[in-house]
Amino acid sequence: MPSLPPPPTALSPRARLTRRHAIALGAVALGAPALALAQLGDKPLRILLPLSAGSGADGAVRAISNSLAKALGHPVVIENLPGAGGITGTTQIVRAAKDGSVIGVVSNNHVVNPSVYKNIPFDSIEDITPITVIGATPFVLVAHPSVPARNVKELIALAKARPGVLNYGSSGNGTILHLGAAMFVDQAQIDVKHIPYRGMGPLMNDILGGQVQLGVVAVAPAAAHIKSGTLRAIGVSTATRVPSLPEVPTIAEQGLPRYELEGWIAAIAPAGTPKAEVARLYNGFKAALAMPEARDALVAQGYEIKLMPPEPSAAFFRSELARMTQVVKNANVKMD
Repeated sequence: MPSLPPPPTALSPRARLTRRHAIALGAVALGAPALALAQLGDKPLRILLPLSAGSGADGAVRAISNSLAKALGHPVVIENLPGAGGITGTTQIVRAAKDGSVIGVVSNNHVVNPSVYKNIPFDSIEDITPITVIGATPFVLVAHPSVPARNVKELIALAKARPGVLNYGSSGNGTILHLGAAMFVDQAQIDVKHIPYRGMGPLMNDILGGQVQLGVVAVAPAAAHIKSGTLRAIGVSTATRVPSLPEVPTIAEQGLPRYELEGWIAAIAPAGTPKAEVARLYNGFKAALAMPEARDALVAQGYEIKLMPPEPSAAFFRSELARMTQVVKNANVKMD
């Protein structure tokens, strides 16, 4: 980690200690940004996103980046490194410097990938240090208006009457939207064909156009279409109803009580990053999300803030890995 520039003249160990103490006191007096600047020198904070530009998680991170830069006292540089369901970018995250200058923001796929990909060049738990779970966004199961079903009960009855006829789209094989729909198919015990797309945009376009009949999508981009009637909401994915769609019941309350899913994002550092750096970064996110502009921007992106300290975040990663492993097994999700 870069150290402070040496003094113009040599100092004794006692003098150097006194000098460092004075700098530390000065940093405390000036606030957290000055302390962060003293620790990292001139390095910006690089946030690596193993996700494509324009994705929901990308928008969320960019929405809070200015506030995070203010909180840390450093410029924030965001780099998109998509590919292989997030594996390409996450490989760069786990191999990055362990000095707090490079972190990543990952989504559910981080804990789904070990179950759907055969060879991953890192361990999703052992090779990372969770900093914080930032937030989560709800999903909604939608249908094109031509589908003669208005709720979960009617959709299940329709699918059982026409096995193998209905189809659902996803944003790609092994993605959380694929898993969300596959969970529904598994729990409802129906036969529905999967059609993978390359991203949320093409998926939404084809559901709106009727080329695909069903899909699990994020609530934020779907809400306006649901309210206008160009999409029909079958049920939301969360345990409780969503404030932006209060009239839409949950899938769980409509007869599938085990169905629950959110799209979460979390900040991570490479394994071995010092605890002090992890704490500093967590406090930066905490301070940033206390700023109204960051909170409002994240909510506008459709996220509920779920800020967790590092240790609970690590426990969350472990529990989500175990849960998603079982979901993938039950739903028989495969890379096809």
